[in-house]
Amino acid sequence: MRLKPGRLTLRARLALWAALATGLAVALVAGGLYVAVNGFLRQAQAQRLNSAVEAVQGRVEGLLRPQRTGPGDGPEELLSSLLGVATISQADLERVAREVDGQGLALRVVALQGGELRAVGTTAFPPGVALTLAPGLHGGADGAALLLVRPLRGNALLQIALDTRALSEAQRAFGRALTLLLPLALGLSLLLGWLVAGRLLRPVRALETAARAVGAGGDLRRPLPGAGEGDELARLALTLQGAFARLAEARDREQGFLRAAAHDLRSPLAALTARVEGTLARDRDAQRYRADLKEIGTDITRLSTLANHLLLLARDPAAVQRAPVPLRELAAEAVDRAREQDPLADVDLHAPQAVTVPGDRVLLGQAIWNLTTNAVRHAPGAAVTVGIEATPQGAVVTVSDDGPGVDAAVLARLGEAFYRPDASRTRDTGGHGLGLALARQVASLHGGTLTLRSAPGQGFTAQLHLPAVPGAGLLP
Repeated sequence: MRLKPGRLTLRARLALWAALATGLAVALVAGGLYVAVNGFLRQAQAQRLNSAVEAVQGRVEGLLRPQRTGPGDGPEELLSSLLGVATISQADLERVAREVDGQGLALRVVALQGGELRAVGTTAFPPGVALTLAPGLHGGADGAALLLVRPLRGNALLQIALDTRALSEAQRAFGRALTLLLPLALGLSLLLGWLVAGRLLRPVRALETAARAVGAGGDLRRPLPGAGEGDELARLALTLQGAFARLAEARDREQGFLRAAAHDLRSPLAALTARVEGTLARDRDAQRYRADLKEIGTDITRLSTLANHLLLLARDPAAVQRAPVPLRELAAEAVDRAREQDPLADVDLHAPQAVTVPGDRVLLGQAIWNLTTNAVRHAPGAAVTVGIEATPQGAVVTVSDDGPGVDAAVLARLGEAFYRPDASRTRDTGGHGLGLALARQVASLHGGTLTLRSAPGQGFTAQLHLPAVPGAGLLP
């Protein structure tokens, strides 16, 4: 498959989207796990600290004793100014920490002595912790400890520190694992997405190959692989197969139309050429030249009419105009033209009401004229009536005659381009078999229909049904 520069194939885009979705899912799950596990561990540490504080506080308060002042007192002795003096040693705190929690627990007692805060703590107590921390739970400055401050009797404060470096290590280990697993998950998802996308697009490639073969071979009726009512690809193949079949039908109609058009153009051109050559073969008198030129003019008129009908049949539906068209006026023009061409023709107009529909005036006028001249030409001596009638859906143009009519087999084929019944072929009527075909095409372009009714000995009726503007009714 050829691609424009900078464009990725559909398979590559599907694989990238799969990798992106997987990476996002992994990141969200990992982030959620990190938050949940970190919160759980911190909660466990806080519960451990809270469970240890009661025992520690009771033992420390039991060890606090009145201070005996003397020359041997050291800085580890704390005084609680004015309210009674109490002291505790570092060794006492070490022993309490070992008894309550074997490891990870550090203690410090803070009291006021001589107007200054003094502290005594275990060797494991983290440095840099402020002496003035308010009672409650605190986190260490570097995140390596969890602190709980409790007031003691004698205006002293007990600070308990729990080592949380294991929690920090777990967090770092989790981050390292995520750093390694996320690229690995992206790579695996990209590979799996590539393989799965290739398998999913295999029917598309088969359909592409089949469509290319149809285009190269021209066999539009060739069945496409996977066409059916299954999944979306099967329905797409079925839709393409139907579209190709309709194109094949249109191509067959076009080829038949062109063959018939070439045949009908060849005959008058050959006759015209032969008549011109015969006229020029030898000198003739003025009257004979006048008669030959009259016959040549008739042939040219037939060729012009045929070319005009072919152009109208090939007209682009998008070029059809949508303007108010007075049908009674068009019908009157058709009746007048028919009487001018054949003064003996019995053609009447029945249109008591002026009816206007939206459409193309040229096409509708040609369609009404074709129906009228068809009745006059193929039912000589019969009474022909052109009627205009308004209906709730739009309007109906009816052209009927009381001529001999046609049988069901002929009626079924009337309206096909270049079709002329045998009875018409035995007598030169000057037609090409395009009049009814053009009227049917005009009806279709305007969203209407052409219906034909006839039976041997019961005349012939053609009705052109034209819709009004949707929801607006007939135009005034």
